[in-house]
Amino acid sequence: MSSSLISLLFVGLLHQTTMAVLMDKLADRKICGDAECSYVLSMAEALDDFIAPDCRFINIKRGQMVYVYSKLIPADGTGVFWSGNVYSERYVDQMGRMGYFPAPMVKETQKFTDDTIRMQTTDMDFYCD
Repeated sequence: MSSSLISLLFVGLLHQTTMAVLMDKLADRKICGDAECSYVLSMAEALDDFIAPDCRFINIKRGQMVYVYSKLIPADGTGVFWSGNVYSERYVDQMGRMGYFPAPMVKETQKFTDDTIRMQTTDMDFYCD
């Protein structure tokens, strides 16, 4: 009896840790360097700290370098967000995690491509895991 209860609890915990949540869209269109948004558009330096308000976003620290992979194009021209990940040996635990951050919080220091494509965002752009 106790082993089946433990198994049931384990399955429940496993299910909770793999559940993704669909969040509201931040924009309907985005700019990327390729169709998969896998090419880095630019490198930027964080001008100030930003604390992520929810799972769609990443935390950035002032002075931290950020790889920019996409730039959202808001319909109303406000709330411009870019997507990327941080790079810093000091914050190695954050490296590789993609998320959004406000564009005014960073200054582009190096552009890697001017050859970009505009495309529709999808629901998958705003899933949190």
